[in-house]
Amino acid sequence: MQRVLEPEVMDSWEEAVEYDAMDFTEVNTAFAQRAIALKPPLTAKVLDAGTGTARIPVLLCLKYPHWQVFGIDLAQNMLQIGVKHVEQAGLQNQIVLELVDAKHLPYKDGDFDLVVSNSLVHHLPDPLLFFRELKRVLKPNGAILIRDLIRPPDQETMNNLVESIGTEYNTHQKQLFRDSLHAAITLDEVNQLISQADIPGVVVYQSSDRHWTAERAWG
Repeated sequence: MQRVLEPEVMDSWEEAVEYDAMDFTEVNTAFAQRAIALKPPLTAKVLDAGTGTARIPVLLCLKYPHWQVFGIDLAQNMLQIGVKHVEQAGLQNQIVLELVDAKHLPYKDGDFDLVVSNSLVHHLPDPLLFFRELKRVLKPNGAILIRDLIRPPDQETMNNLVESIGTEYNTHQKQLFRDSLHAAITLDEVNQLISQADIPGVVVYQSSDRHWTAERAWG
């Protein structure tokens, strides 16, 4: 099945509120735990690319009070909601949220100990630009955790995945999920991107019936 792009930025207030209302607690917690398991230093500087409403930075900083996390996104309304989550958690001194394009990062070379990204890649028309920037801003021994959806091989598989997400999601939310699956990339494409960006030591694997993960431990 061919890739069909969806809008790179979801930035209406209604979309941001609806996205934030979807319960990703289990998925986000598992992602944060995996990032921690990659053993970055106790004083790590972390980049969360495509942070959305900053749920993952909050989880990371609640666990590690000496981490500093820069959460970036191109959706101003998502970040606006994220600021509220950061303030409610009392983490304003640890988390910085910035309106930044992950394909053109304003940070210096080798700036971060860990780069994480959850569900950003399927939004990008050319994900290679992001992977090259990731390599540039990451320390040579830095850790990586990138996770996103896998594009299904056929329409039947896609339909089954969409129906599997449950009755708690409304018709519009299910359509958003379908669009995201259609815009996602395959495991082979992920491996090609890692190779083209020349990022050594990255392990790519299918981490669920609908997700791929690319990771590298610190050091």
